[in-house]
This record gives sequence, C-alpha cells and structure tokens, in this order.
Amino acid sequence: MCGIIGIVGSEAVAPALYDGLTVLQHRGQDAAGIATIDGTRIRIHKANGLVRDVFGAEQMRLLAGRIGIAHCRYPTAGSEGSDEAQPFYVNSPYGIALAHNGNLINTEALRHEVFEQDRRHINTQSDSEVLLNVLAHELMRQERLDPDAAFKAVAEVHRRCLGGYAVVGTVLGLGLVGFRDPNGIRPLVLGRRQTEAGTEYAMASESVALDLLGFTRMRDVAPGEAIVITAQGELHAQQCAAPATHAPCIFEYVYFARPDSMIENVSVHKARMRMGVKLGEKILRLRPDHDIDTIIPIPDSARDSALEVANVLGVKYREGFIKNRYVGRTFIMPGQGERVKSVRRKLNPIPLEFRNRVVLLVDDSIVRGTTSRQIVQMARDAGARKVYLASAAPPVRHPNIYGIDMPAANELIAHDRSEEEVQAALGCDWLIYQDLADLEWAVAEGNDSLHGFDSSCFTGEYVTGTTSEYLERLSEQRGDEARQKRLAG
Repeated sequence: MCGIIGIVGSEAVAPALYDGLTVLQHRGQDAAGIATIDGTRIRIHKANGLVRDVFGAEQMRLLAGRIGIAHCRYPTAGSEGSDEAQPFYVNSPYGIALAHNGNLINTEALRHEVFEQDRRHINTQSDSEVLLNVLAHELMRQERLDPDAAFKAVAEVHRRCLGGYAVVGTVLGLGLVGFRDPNGIRPLVLGRRQTEAGTEYAMASESVALDLLGFTRMRDVAPGEAIVITAQGELHAQQCAAPATHAPCIFEYVYFARPDSMIENVSVHKARMRMGVKLGEKILRLRPDHDIDTIIPIPDSARDSALEVANVLGVKYREGFIKNRYVGRTFIMPGQGERVKSVRRKLNPIPLEFRNRVVLLVDDSIVRGTTSRQIVQMARDAGARKVYLASAAPPVRHPNIYGIDMPAANELIAHDRSEEEVQAALGCDWLIYQDLADLEWAVAEGNDSLHGFDSSCFTGEYVTGTTSEYLERLSEQRGDEARQKRLAG
C-alpha cells in the first residue's frame, strides 16, 4: 500500500505536497518522493525513509513549480532498495513523472511487451515503472499533447494493464493526470479549493490529505476514469474503460485508511463503528451469558470497533495498551524474529486493566498471527484470568494481489486452518471473527451505490481473475525467506 497526491496550484506546491504526504505516511514508511514541474524541467527528489527524513530545507527549495506529485511507499512488488522509490520518470515523450498505488498482476508479460514491442527499457523490478512506460508509449502514439490524447493513452493503459492501481502523473506541456483501475480497487479522491489567484485542484489516496490542505472533497475519481488538470487550471474528465465490476478494497476500511478519511463517500470511522456493532451482536448470539469484564482495543485502528462492541455488550471499555508510535507496522516487516521484537517494542500493557479480569481484546484483523499471539500472552502476563480475542474482519486466508503486501498464503495463520485451530495457535480462550456479510454491510451501509468489494483476502475470489501460477510466484516473492535474501543483498 502506498500514498499518492498530486496538485495543480497557483504557487509553489512542494510545501503542500510535503504536508499531504505527512498525513498519508501511514500508507507507506519505506520511501518518499516529490516531483514538480518547473518551467520546462521536472524536478525530483526521493529517497528511503520517512517523509520528515527525506526532505530538508535544501531539497524543498529545489522543488520549484506549481504542479507536482508525491508518493510514500512500502514495498509490495520489486525490491526494498532506494531505486524503487517513487515518483518514476521517463524523458520520452515530453517528460513524464508518475506515482502509483497498487499492484499489477500481469507485470512480467508487460515487461516483455514493453521491451520487445514498445522498445522501452525497464531499469528496476517495480511494476510502477512498467506502468509508467506503458503510459508513455501510448501517449507517444497519439502524436499530439492535449487532454484527449491523454484520455486515449489511459484507455490503452486500462486495456493492457491488469490489477489494482491509482495513479497521479505530471506531463510536461500538459499538467496533472490521474486515473484509477477499471474496478476501482485502489482509492483516489478529487478535491478543489478557491484562492485569490484562482481555482486549484488536488487528487490524493485519502480525503484526509485534502482536508489538511484546505481542499473541498468533490468526489472519488470513478473506476476507469481519467482526470486531466492542465497547467492553466482547467479540469477535464473522461471515462476511459468499459464498465466493470466496481470492487473497492474493503481492507482500506478495515485497517489501512485513516478513520478521518472518506472513501467512496463512506466515512471510515463510521464503517468501523458499524463493524463493532455487528461484532457485538454476533458475540451476544453465540454467548448471551458471556463472562466478559472488560473490552480492550488493540490500538489504533480497532478503537472504533471496540467501543461499539462494548456498547452492544454493555461492558466497560478500557484502554489497556500503551503504543509506541515510533515503531512501524509489524505484519509488513521481514522475518518473524524482527516482527516479534517489534511487537514488544510497540505495545506495553497496563496491568491494572487486566488483573483478575476476563478481557475481550478487539483487533481490526488477524494476518500472520504473530502480533496477536504475543498480545494474548501479554494480557495473560499482565494478570488476565481469561483472554478472548475478536477480529473486526473475517479470517484472512488468501494473499492480497492488488497492492497490500499480505504475505505468502502459508504464512497467513488462518490459511488452511479452522477457526478452532487458529484459536489454539493464538493461545486465546475464545476467538471470534466477523462474518463477511456483516463486514460488507458495515461498509456499504454508508453508500447505496456500493454493491460489492474486493474481499479476495477473505474469499480467494479475485475480481480481475488470476492463475495458480501467478499466486505461486507471488508466494515465492513475498515469503520471509525471499525477503531475507533480498535484504542480504
């Protein structure tokens, strides 16, 4: 998962892009980059690290221009090296910089096409660089540069590229281009603000970035739609792909997006509250005479759900863990040993809230189970009599192939295990999972036009289709052993 933002402003946009990235930092902590159009030049600075560490005063001074894009990354495809940081750039045609959130599932075939057919060279293992070169080639074929040419090029991108993707790019002589995959798996939101100098536009992964910068959220970029904002500040929009199944990623609402964001006209905060209501109702159905003393969330993204579970059950809600906010997300860290150390550094229990109590821990989801197993043990060590664990999401049994770096299937704790077996593996006294129908209701209730989601990590049903060979190759690339080899050089 990555964060992207693009702005066409009336003055230098680099400071706004920087600020936007800071509130999208939760979407990627591996690398960050900004590209701006400065007259006839595209200026780029990118490096590994957090946004605050990548950009200093000197770099910000060099990023002149009132049109730009920015990206924060965690690796889902390719290697973890600094050469994978975005935005990527090609000089032909015109000069194009691109930032991408998502994952292409036909990258290898495209890589071959781009080299053999398009006569373009790919310099990294990143699918984002492949996507950029496909776009560049199709734009070059138009033999002119205007919004209509950009729309035709994006239409060809949709025809050739398969997967989940949201893209913002700058094109010298044109302006800012943004588009989403035909299924709308990855999010992209359009915003506008009025200044004394005129109207400014922005596109970002989450509305919270627009809120921070004073943009009014206009709407989500539609699946298969492309947006062109010219250097003169004119907005053009066109549908560039045939109608397809609209399937936004449900894991955005479960875990990745900030609660103060709106995605597909649905409040992430409200969706998580409704998840908690449904989870509480399920607990009452299964154990109307439960013995739960306290509801404790596993911070941070489970808080909204946990509070509603407590309300439904009529049980007191307590904060039982203190979180160290300077430790990254653990399920994307390479190696079980590193994840184990990170969980202990990340959370510390408050014994007073556990001692001699039956506690229900509420988490947003359970992926590998490494974190959950340790947290259950922490609760026992802190004095809990019994430890129950509830997940606001169903069992994660399958890898996500559209841009969330869920690991190889055999590293998912629920893969090929029953719920009873997962409960035993986690060491809790009772394990409760959300039902998929309830999860989908909790999100769709906020928008009557939502009728389906990408829930493939729960069901194994991929809206774009896939093959067993691809999943096997993905497993080899994403497994801990492969990661350790890449990190070792």
